[in-house]
Amino acid sequence: MGKFTKIPESTFKELQVDAGILLKDFDPETGDFKMEDIICATTGGISPTCTATYSDYGEDVDNCPANMLELKRIDGWECTLGFTSLGTSPELLRLALGAATVDGNKITPKMSLEKTDFQDVWWVGDKADGGFVAVRLMRALSTGGLSLQTTKSGKGQISVTLTGHFSIDEQDVVPMEFYSTSGTAEGESEGES
Repeated sequence: MGKFTKIPESTFKELQVDAGILLKDFDPETGDFKMEDIICATTGGISPTCTATYSDYGEDVDNCPANMLELKRIDGWECTLGFTSLGTSPELLRLALGAATVDGNKITPKMSLEKTDFQDVWWVGDKADGGFVAVRLMRALSTGGLSLQTTKSGKGQISVTLTGHFSIDEQDVVPMEFYSTSGTAEGESEGES
């Protein structure tokens, strides 16, 4: 084996395994959730992303190298959570539409947004050491619309893309948080956010 063909000893303990679940609410301190907070069954995994957008104030300055660290500024963050659902509950259809009302079994898109259309969504997945990894997307709203794909002899699937939103009340709070806990010998998790 070569000198530079090494991996950290903690690699396999830190692996995130299995697809995880989507939740309406989750306690990252205890790792507890309620079964009624599970949003839906998914297929193909869940894809959280959080990407900064930047301005380079030196890009139009003659003789200034590109990507000079002193002239780089963060413009904002694009935080999303994408998944494919196997469920078609009224609440899931409302979530996929973004701005919609639910009246019994009737889900109707609407033309205006209300604060109640935005909600926090959690993805929580297992770690190989018995801990968990969690992502909280804050003030999530569907930005991909509702798209239902059916097949002749298969399951209907709804593709959903949720985007986290900043708030005028907390303009410096990026709408995505990450948590990683380690398992203990007893199989419980200890928080390390």
